[in-house]
Amino acid sequence: MAPLPSISYSITVRLEVPARGNAVSQLTAAVEGAGGVVTALDVTASGHERLRIDVTCAASDTSHAEQVAQALAAVDGVTIKKVSDRTFLMHLGGKIEIQPKVPIRTRDDLSMIYTPGVARVCLAIAENPEDARRLTIKRNTVAVVTDGSAVLGLGNLGALAALPVMEGKAALFKRFGGIDAFPICLDTQDVDEIVRTVELIAPVFAGINLEDISAPRCFEIERRLREKLDIPVFHDDQHGTAIVVLAALLNALKVVNKSLGDVRIVLSGAGAAGMAILTVLLEAGARDVVVSDKDGVIHPDRRDLSPELVWVAENTNRQGLTGELRTALAGADVFIGVSAPNLLTGEDIATMSPASIVFALANPVPEVDPTAAAEHATVVASGRSDFPNQINNVLAFPGVFRGLLDAHSRTVTVETLIAAARALAAVVTDDELNAAYIVPSVFHPDVSSTVAHAVRLAVQQSGQGRDIDTDLSEEEHAFLSSADAGPHYP
Repeated sequence: MAPLPSISYSITVRLEVPARGNAVSQLTAAVEGAGGVVTALDVTASGHERLRIDVTCAASDTSHAEQVAQALAAVDGVTIKKVSDRTFLMHLGGKIEIQPKVPIRTRDDLSMIYTPGVARVCLAIAENPEDARRLTIKRNTVAVVTDGSAVLGLGNLGALAALPVMEGKAALFKRFGGIDAFPICLDTQDVDEIVRTVELIAPVFAGINLEDISAPRCFEIERRLREKLDIPVFHDDQHGTAIVVLAALLNALKVVNKSLGDVRIVLSGAGAAGMAILTVLLEAGARDVVVSDKDGVIHPDRRDLSPELVWVAENTNRQGLTGELRTALAGADVFIGVSAPNLLTGEDIATMSPASIVFALANPVPEVDPTAAAEHATVVASGRSDFPNQINNVLAFPGVFRGLLDAHSRTVTVETLIAAARALAAVVTDDELNAAYIVPSVFHPDVSSTVAHAVRLAVQQSGQGRDIDTDLSEEEHAFLSSADAGPHYP
């Protein structure tokens, strides 16, 4: 599938052009002729003979952006002054910062926020450690932890190169959940060192978000941290993806008038995301799931299965299918891919049952071209923003953590994940639901608050939360809920 122009490869070209009547149309034609898309065109200075114009346009990749700039330079009379990559500009100096929440204007302020007044607060926390949630940033703070071993779809880039992603994650936590998140990029890929480091820094945080850690190490890291810590540990590549997939699937099944317990689901990928999706699907009521990885369909007689895949073989594939992915797909109702690009064609999708559902989530190139899949499947979703039904984790993790933090949760359960998925699905009303709209926009105003409410209730019902707010005075409650002093929805 040829890549389409994207805002992520957006450039602004500052140029000068003769002040003639057709100048703007020539520039637009040059960009379009090079396969780019003009998204803005601004005259920034004008004289009798020359115009200075900023042309902003989208390209498909870095080399294509250079071709677009060259096409503009080739227009008669054009002088290129500067070419700026808008994505890099947005990252200059980082994307997040720390600001004080209380004024520091006078000596009195300084005496209370720092010495000597702060000493009394330290002694109070030493006497009652739970007071840290009332008197420090802990109650609303999450660590976004990575070792850089699986950065996006780029591979093992290491801790430093992972920092822009973790910064972006922290920015999304704040924007969509009102949560203060800090990027923690660890310069080690040793499981013991990662677990011990997170354990040592945990007192600062009310939750841990693991991010971009490769499988199978991520499973052990998550398991050991959950055993050691009394705060929730959430691996977004696993649990965030699973929540959004289940929410989207519940709504897609409504569209095709099928039920989760009756459909046959083929899942491509048995890594971190695939295992979490499988666990949530089975717990939510799916009964017929077939899993395939790079070596084909997983079944009990396959050799050299890891312990995780042995569990898969024992709990799926009730028909005993063998062979490759295409074989398992024939007659299936649902395909969910979290694996590799271009594994299937439209003809493969045509072998599925009538009114089929396809979630091709490999990114940026899906397992099957969504356009080709849509010729045969009733509902198609992908991880891309340029097709309908984008499966995007930002629909889940801000609301999930908002609910976990508000409930002072100690852990994350499968039941909590399912509650979040059902709440997310319910944001799309019956009147809105259709084949091209099975999940809400990430900017839908009700997403985070709806998911957070469901998560908080699930935690309270499970007994995994702390009830510490009952000791707050009315004045303290008012302060924590004020616009400048505590967790709040944007």
